[in-house]
Amino acid sequence: MRLVMKVSYNRLWKRLIDENMMKRDLRLKAGLTTNVIAKMGKNEHVSTEVICKICETLGCNVDDIIEFIPEDK
Repeated sequence: MRLVMKVSYNRLWKRLIDENMMKRDLRLKAGLTTNVIAKMGKNEHVSTEVICKICETLGCNVDDIIEFIPEDK
């Protein structure tokens, strides 16, 4: 049986609020597309390259911006 995990970017959105940043600011500073921001807004998977750009821009680790949640929760 395979465990399916969903991704949540709630930690990222909270961090942006704490740093007084808007999604647009993050997009411009990290060099992301509007498509990527839209996908994350729907808690869809994005590439590790995108995650690395965000972490570099915010000076944080992956677990500071992403949470994996088992599908049954």
